Amino acid sequence: MASDTHAAVRASSLRRAAGLIACSAALVSGCSSIVSSATSGLAENLSASILDQEDPELVREAVPAFLLLLDSMVRSSPDNPATLGAAAELYAAYGIAFTDDPERAKVLTRQARDYGRRSLCAADRDACDLDTLPFDAYEATIDAVDVRAAESLYSYSISSLAYIRAHSSDFIALADLPKIEVALIRLLTLGAGGNEASVNMYLGILNTLRPPALGGQPEKGREYFETALGIAGDRDLSIKVEYARGYARLLYERELHDQLLNEVLAAQVEQPGYTLMNSLAQQQARELLDSANDYF
Repeated sequence: MASDTHAAVRASSLRRAAGLIACSAALVSGCSSIVSSATSGLAENLSASILDQEDPELVREAVPAFLLLLDSMVRSSPDNPATLGAAAELYAAYGIAFTDDPERAKVLTRQARDYGRRSLCAADRDACDLDTLPFDAYEATIDAVDVRAAESLYSYSISSLAYIRAHSSDFIALADLPKIEVALIRLLTLGAGGNEASVNMYLGILNTLRPPALGGQPEKGREYFETALGIAGDRDLSIKVEYARGYARLLYERELHDQLLNEVLAAQVEQPGYTLMNSLAQQQARELLDSANDYF
């Protein structure tokens, strides 16, 4: 689990975080709310600049200031699900994508998970204290979440996955993976907004964490990966990286593994809205190919 969800959470969170950073910047310039700022030229241009940035280090340097800004926004609107969700996703993105210190990643993703829980609670009061529930009650509560709380459910899921990744040596944290799978499946039922490809990718990862002998369902995971590819095509290269890392490595399918990763390396990185995470995906693809001879 130490690396199974790393790149996936990073890629999706980065894409979402870019828009959140843009909203925050727009607020600094005088916009009155996250909703109104989303239509401003500054927000749109800043979001596009981040998503189309090929230099992840430049983004790394920019994010901390906006984390503090979002903290202050939460203090001002402690029950606003959009603000809490923004904070959850940006903390998750930074904790997973740009933090090399494991202990610091634990702190950042703990904050992300707290904001994610609060966002879902603010959007659906029946979902407060969700993680204290036994599995059956948890599942029933998630199944009752409606489309009005879908964005918060996504923020909750993303931040929870980031937390589990950073705390992968904690068996109590790992035990929550089935609960997060329930939340992701519910998101698909609700339509997942613009996040269908990412949600399918996460479900592919969760179903390929273990071999069949230990309860994994790799063929089900493969279906999720293929669905994600059908939605995103070659726009989002991280899907093929996770397909190779999760499914192909689990089943020792070297040919599929190398095919997917070589397709990533041969693909056009510059894609509107995906350039940043595609640059990160190509880095991951090179690392996986370099280690393939030792793995297979």
